[in-house]
Amino acid sequence: MKQKHIVMSDHNSDSSSVAESWDAYWDGTPYGAAYTSGGISHPAIQSFWDDFFRAARAKYDDPKVIDIASGNGAVVECAKSAFGGQLPKFTCLDVSATAINALKQRFPTVNTIVADACSIPLDSAGYDIATSQFGIEYAGLEAMDEVARLIAPGGQLALLLHNRAGGIYKECAASLDAIERMQQARFIPYSIAMFEEGFAACRGADRAKYEAAAKQLAPAVQTLESIMMQHGEHIAGDTVMRLYRDVGKIHDRIQYYEPADVLGWLDRMDGELHAGARRMASMCDAAVNSKTFDRLCEGFRRHALTTIRAEPLTVSGQQLPLAWVFIAVRD
Repeated sequence: MKQKHIVMSDHNSDSSSVAESWDAYWDGTPYGAAYTSGGISHPAIQSFWDDFFRAARAKYDDPKVIDIASGNGAVVECAKSAFGGQLPKFTCLDVSATAINALKQRFPTVNTIVADACSIPLDSAGYDIATSQFGIEYAGLEAMDEVARLIAPGGQLALLLHNRAGGIYKECAASLDAIERMQQARFIPYSIAMFEEGFAACRGADRAKYEAAAKQLAPAVQTLESIMMQHGEHIAGDTVMRLYRDVGKIHDRIQYYEPADVLGWLDRMDGELHAGARRMASMCDAAVNSKTFDRLCEGFRRHALTTIRAEPLTVSGQQLPLAWVFIAVRD
């Protein structure tokens, strides 16, 4: 059977900007490490999906599954393991074409859709299982209505949502603080200016401009040291530490580096920082507090979904929860 790959136009400029920032993330920026304290690869999350899909395998005969805001396929991978290596009929939707392309390469049999979760181009009641992991909440309440209408009678909905009281939120907020402070200190622009004058000095230009640029950079270097002292060296996916370390290393041995390589690297890092800041901010904005979670549960009940489980996902020995869990079945 030919697999669908549907591309939808973004409905406004804001969604276009969001898609671009997610494309930058899935294209290889370093901010995946924002989940290190308990994110998508945490054993408790993998265990949650393994239990869910094994129970679904026993309940449904060849179920149709849709995963919303799929990223590059974390939920699909868990389902494949639980179904014994043979995926059921899977459809994956994400606003990022880059993520969907990566998912399609990993799982060629999966139907894929590039679309906004608030406007899903699929018929109602067409799926036995609908899932989302740290994704659908970015699209807001409209997306919750959309995913609810996709579930067939007797079908199930399973969501893991960012929890505003959880560890992932705390780490994202800390990463956003680190990135914004680094940007406000203008560490990368001042580094670029220093290296431009430093490379010129290596070619015989007056060193006074280089020394002035290095002096201008010094307070920004101190800002990075302060950030790492407060948040730790691994904050923002190690980005602060790597910039601090690598700029210092290049500065000490500037004569051995090519100007285009160094300046190009810093320019790329500047772009990644802007994309990372947008993503961290969107994560923090999307995180669901307890009152909003209660509203979501009530909203799903109005869609004739009976709640099976609605609570924080906790881990023994960890004070903060990982996520909100919501599982429901259509009456």
